[in-house]
Amino acid sequence: MRGEVNPQSQMFSYFSPEARVPADHPLRGIKAHTDRVLKELSDQFAALYAATGRPSIPPEQLLKGQLLMALYSVRSDRLFCQMLDYNILFRWFLDMSLDDAGLDQSNFSRLRERLVSEDLAQRFFDAIVRIAREQNLLSSEHLTVDGTLIEAWASAKSFKPKDGPPPPSDGRGGVDFRGRPRTNDTHASSTDPQALSARKGKGKEAKLCFGGHALMENRHGLCLDIRVSSALETEPAAAAALLNRQARKRLRPSSLGADKGYHSKAFVRFLRRKGIRPHIAQIEGRNTPGLDARTTRHPSYWMSQKKRKRVEEIFGWMKSYGGLRRTRFRGIERVQLHAHLVGAAYNLLRLSRLQPATG
Repeated sequence: MRGEVNPQSQMFSYFSPEARVPADHPLRGIKAHTDRVLKELSDQFAALYAATGRPSIPPEQLLKGQLLMALYSVRSDRLFCQMLDYNILFRWFLDMSLDDAGLDQSNFSRLRERLVSEDLAQRFFDAIVRIAREQNLLSSEHLTVDGTLIEAWASAKSFKPKDGPPPPSDGRGGVDFRGRPRTNDTHASSTDPQALSARKGKGKEAKLCFGGHALMENRHGLCLDIRVSSALETEPAAAAALLNRQARKRLRPSSLGADKGYHSKAFVRFLRRKGIRPHIAQIEGRNTPGLDARTTRHPSYWMSQKKRKRVEEIFGWMKSYGGLRRTRFRGIERVQLHAHLVGAAYNLLRLSRLQPATG
């Protein structure tokens, strides 16, 4: 018999968001890891707020909201707040009942202002990495490093001379740049002064960018660290900074895989001093002491070269889904904060697939 639609809604409804989330949903494992880490950081979050006054929105909810925005490619805080009004899954993840009031986009802005002067986002990222290490999912011996460009939230029209008159108008409300060379020495963005003009390669279009660098472990492709810096920082310099930070955490890898952008005498010498074998792709015709047939003849070198391509999956996910193809934040500190949260979301997603939650 054909069913009929009843347009009369019920006055009361008795169910919880928990009952609507499948037992094998990937967010269950992600939520369990996230709640554990946030509980460990509770005292540090409390230090950001005064002991008296009107209670704020719990910072744990706002930070978990940022993870959802990365996992579900939500393009803005405002859109996420709109989706939260009707998305039962989001409310369950944030420990909100169906009767709780939603959030406002200004709540996220205020939280970032508090976090940008602290390193809580980095501590959250590091805590997720520690969970992977506790579950024996990390390789501390063989690592890979790579870099990319993150397009800034600033247009080419904002790239104006530091001194002197502005460029003339093109008659259509734009700027006429024809025949006027623009370099980082003579020009700066009026929208984001820390964004610098850079290009990915010869013949490519120059854009205002930041530099993004990731350190990956080779066993399961998890991101160990992520660094946002000036677009003009060289890849070897950024890799050295990442390795020095890992050394302070007493992580001492035996090999490091990388592409040809890291083939330099200074960087190979740096790795040798650290006791790290340089499994770096060679530039034909370049003679570099410490990176010759005594290194490249071993099967481990070719295994690292094969594994290093997986680091592109990290950048691919962060740009395609996490919102790092073109950042919506200004300044290196805010972009770094966002990168740590997106990197944490990537690792949490990998953990949920490597060890799925069981109902």
